[in-house]
Amino acid sequence: MMSIQEVIAAIEEYAPLCYQEEWDNSGLQVGDVNAQVTGVLLCTDVTEVVVAEAIARGFNLVVSHHPLIFHGLKKLVGRSVTERVVATAIKHDIAIYSAHTSMDNAPGGVSWHMARKLGMTQVQVLDAHPAAGLDVGCGVVGDIPKQPVTEFVERCKAVFEAGAVRFSGDTSRMVGRVALCGGAGAFLADQAIAAGADVFVSGDMKYHDFLEKNDRIIMVDVGHYESEHYTKEIFYDIIQKKNPNFAVAFAKDEKNQIKYL
Repeated sequence: MMSIQEVIAAIEEYAPLCYQEEWDNSGLQVGDVNAQVTGVLLCTDVTEVVVAEAIARGFNLVVSHHPLIFHGLKKLVGRSVTERVVATAIKHDIAIYSAHTSMDNAPGGVSWHMARKLGMTQVQVLDAHPAAGLDVGCGVVGDIPKQPVTEFVERCKAVFEAGAVRFSGDTSRMVGRVALCGGAGAFLADQAIAAGADVFVSGDMKYHDFLEKNDRIIMVDVGHYESEHYTKEIFYDIIQKKNPNFAVAFAKDEKNQIKYL
């Protein structure tokens, strides 16, 4: 058996909370760190469906990428999804832990994992954290074999299981140097250009994000959830390395909350 604290310690050894952005709320959201873990359910977002699955499977720890609680809760009266999820988790003794920007900024974290999925080489941090070292920070940049833009975009769509991909730029270009950032990373576009990237991949890009960079770099929006849902694999590897026989699983009922027609 493992305690919740032991699972948390393994995750935080990989992605310490000191790596998170000051506005974030990574860490233990709900629960008792001293409880023994009956199983860990991994997800991107903590929803009512995910918590219901944890209850059904007898798992008492949910580990997510996105924090369930971003802002302070003043009431628990079931008027919002967050309130209902927190109340249900407490009622059923389910702990919830989230590693958000702590995992985004960690060496080998979210963007690094995206790079592995795309087969990138010579990968480096795109925007290193000034106080934490060259391997800690937002986004990554690296290389792929030269290929047409449209071929690369199709690969992104397949790799990240995107319902649709938005992109802009000169489609006649070849791309060989790629910058990317999981989640909403448009703020890193100038760093991607400075790093010599031909293309920048992220999610949640606005119309003007495309327009303002159109003549300098190809912008590819694969979707926020799509760029980060593989973070569950990082959690899985961390926990399995700690205890290979431990009950840990991906939430099978989790779905992207954004629909495509």
